[in-house]
Parts: sequence; C-alpha cells; structure tokens
Amino acid sequence: MATLEKPGIAEQLEHGHKTVTAEGGEVNDDVMDVHDEKANKQLNRKLDMRIIPLCCWIYLLNFLDRGNIGNSKVLNAETNDDLLQQTGMGNGGYALTVTLFSIAYAFFEVPSNWIMKHWVRPSLWLGFLLAAWGVLTIGFAGVQDFATVVVLRFLIGMFEAGFFPGIVYLITIWYRYDERAVRIALVIAFCNLSGAFGGAIAYGVGHINGTAGLEGFRWLFIIEGIITVLSAFLVWFFLPDYPTRARWLSPIEKQLSVDRVALRGGGYQQTHASRREILETCFHPRMLLHYLAYIADVVPQGSFTFFTPTIVTGLGYTSIHAQLLTVPPWCVGFVVAITASYSADHFNARGWHIAILSTLGGVGWLTAGFLPADAYVSRYGCLCLAAVGAFPAAPSLTNWVTCNTPSLLTIPLAIALHNSCAGLGQIIAQWIWRPSEVKQGYPTGNFMCASFSFLVAAIAIFLRLWYGSMNGKGKLDAGLVERVWAY
Repeated sequence: MATLEKPGIAEQLEHGHKTVTAEGGEVNDDVMDVHDEKANKQLNRKLDMRIIPLCCWIYLLNFLDRGNIGNSKVLNAETNDDLLQQTGMGNGGYALTVTLFSIAYAFFEVPSNWIMKHWVRPSLWLGFLLAAWGVLTIGFAGVQDFATVVVLRFLIGMFEAGFFPGIVYLITIWYRYDERAVRIALVIAFCNLSGAFGGAIAYGVGHINGTAGLEGFRWLFIIEGIITVLSAFLVWFFLPDYPTRARWLSPIEKQLSVDRVALRGGGYQQTHASRREILETCFHPRMLLHYLAYIADVVPQGSFTFFTPTIVTGLGYTSIHAQLLTVPPWCVGFVVAITASYSADHFNARGWHIAILSTLGGVGWLTAGFLPADAYVSRYGCLCLAAVGAFPAAPSLTNWVTCNTPSLLTIPLAIALHNSCAGLGQIIAQWIWRPSEVKQGYPTGNFMCASFSFLVAAIAIFLRLWYGSMNGKGKLDAGLVERVWAY
C-alpha cells in the first residue's frame, strides 16, 4: 500500500479531530500545523464574522457618546439652546469638563484591564461598562447646571476608560501579531464613522429643538444613550471571551486558536509577570517613546473628537450645517485607516506607515494655520488632509506596542498604559482651541496639532531603526526569551 500523505490542518478542521484517509477510514490526529495559512484563513473568517462587527459597533457607540458633548456645545447656539448657554458653563467650563473626563480616562484604564484579565471575563465586563455609561448619557439630558455636567462627565470617562484597551486585549487573545492591526484599524475606523454618524444625528436633532419642551442637545443624549444601553445586551450574549469557551468552534479549532497566538505573544496568560518585566513595560526608554508617540497622536485625535464642530463653525457655517460638514473629514480618516493598517501589517512596516500618515496630517494642520481666516474652502480641505494623520496612525501605533512589549506576559499592562496616554493627549487638545482666536482661524490649535503630528513621525522613524538594530543583534526580551521585534 502506498504511503498516504498527511492532510493539512485545513482538511482536519473540516472533519473535526479525525483525519479522513484515502480509503475513507478515519484516524485520530490532533497534531496541528499552526503555520498552515489555509487553516488560519479559514479560522479567521469565523472569528471575523463573530468578533469584529460587534467590536466595531460598540466602539462606534463609545466614540459617539464621547464626542456628543462637542456636538452639544454648538448645537442650536443661534437660539441660545446649546449646552453651554442652558447650563451657564461657558467655554472655560467646557474645557474644564472635558479635561476632567480625560483625567478619569487616564486613571481608570489600567485598573479596568486588570479587572478584566483577573476577575471578570471580557463579555461581562465590556457589557457592564457599555451599560453604565449609556445610562449616564441618558441622565445627561437632564443637566441644568455646570456642577452636574462635571460630575456626570467624569463618571462617563471613568466607565469609558477601560473600553478600548479591553477590546484590544480581546483581539490579542484571538489573533496573531501580524493580523491585529487591520482588525484594530477596523475597530478604530468606526470612531471615524462615529464622528460622521454623530454629526449627521446632531444635524437631524437640531431640527427638533424644542420638541416636548426639550432642547436639541438633550434629545441628542437621550437617543444616543438608549442605543448604547440596548447594545450592552448584544455584548453580554454574543461577544466571545476565550477560545476554550467558544462553543461555536470545534475542539481542533479551539486548539489552533490558542497555539497560533502563543508563537509571538498574545492569548490568555495566567502566569504572572516578574518585577523586571513589569518595570521594563512601564519605564523602558523605548516603551516610553511608544507612550509619548501616542500622547502626541491623540492631540489631533482629541481635536477632531471634541472640536470638529467648533472648527467647522469657525469656517463661517451655522451650528446646524457645521454638524453636517463634520462628516467628510471623518469619512476620509475611515478609508485611510483601514487601507494603511492592512498595508502596515502586510509589509511589516508599521514605523514607516505611521511616519508618512503623521507627516501628511501635520502638513494639513500647518497649512490651515498659515492660511487667512477667511479662506474657508482651503482651510476645510486642510481639515480633510489632517484627517489622514491621527486616526489612521492609531491602529498601527497600538498594534506595534502589543508586538514589542518587553515581555509577552505584560501585553495587557502595556495596552492599558498605552491607551491611558490618550487621556493626557486629550487634555492638551482641550486647551489649544481658544475661543478668542475664532476670528484668526484658531492658529494655536492648528500649529500645535501640526507640531505633535511631526513629533509622532519622528518617533516612529527612530523606533523603526531601533527595532531593526535589536533584531540584528538578537536582542532578548525582559524574560530572556528570544524575540523577533516587529517593525
């Protein structure tokens, strides 16, 4: 009898644990080749259908609820029905409110990821966070004074803080290192859509101002809050936790899911990291550069999130039409984010992609700063070019950290620390768009965003060269394990 060639893992997946021989018989065979690309693609198709659409939707809601305060700031301002005038908070109070939101965001990310890793499985924890800030958002519709706005916004920041790090950690559990950026990009790209979606909703809500005795901004919070609360049930019932708990995977698919991510870091780790591994994750110079780059990247990100309606209003448009005109820049960012992130993973060239995108974004901000304040069309075009920078670079910045943590055991910690930097970047963004500069076209905001964009590009190039040197020298990680460092 001729020797039978052993089927690939893809064929094994189709028939469960058993391999079908040429004679039609079956033999037990649990040995799997994690490098079988056909099998991995087949598994990814299942994962992508189950995990990514839901993560994209709930992150869209995350940014929708985060950015609605920016919409409410100018919505129906012509009739004195905007958030600022109805609560007597003023522009200084608005800046303080969003600053406290960002402080809460920075402080609660690490504890949130620690809870999710050690105590509560992802679907339960993320669903709880979603429901909590959804309820608070609905409550925001009843605010009458500045103090209530501050308290509610701080609590929303506290519950939103752990959401994105939790999603990224979930992606590291299920996907290989060179498959994550495009998935993270798809999730992050939906914050671009949330900006577009939020602007469109605000445009529509602006036309029902006064209905049932409620201002338009109150209807905005009610509608978006209800959608968020209802979506928490989708997370609780449909978001997967770990491969071993996935009833919709066969045993051999579960094993492949676990084994393939373990090759280059990822998956659910029960082993505790050493003191050295934790300290290097927190304080190693190259990790500090990663964190600094993300702080810098979030300054223009935060400008888009909290001030796009303000910027567009400054281009000479009414508050309602400004909501609609915020849509195109977000759509540009959405398309570029997905395309660039796929390319960065495919070519293992995250550093160069980040540098190019950030440079283009910086040029957009810089040009807008130099243009005359009344060059409305040109400055609006610059805003669209600026959208090519911050948000499209963020997925590769985030994935780069998950690939190159000093220890594979500290990936959740690195994700949380990295995203905590978003709070610091948002704080900076919230103080550079000065109301007194509206007639000058906000030069401080534009020039600051340009400077931070160019800083991101410079750090990305430096880290790319550093990792190339580390690979050339065979640099071990903090656990003295041989690693291939991602570019």
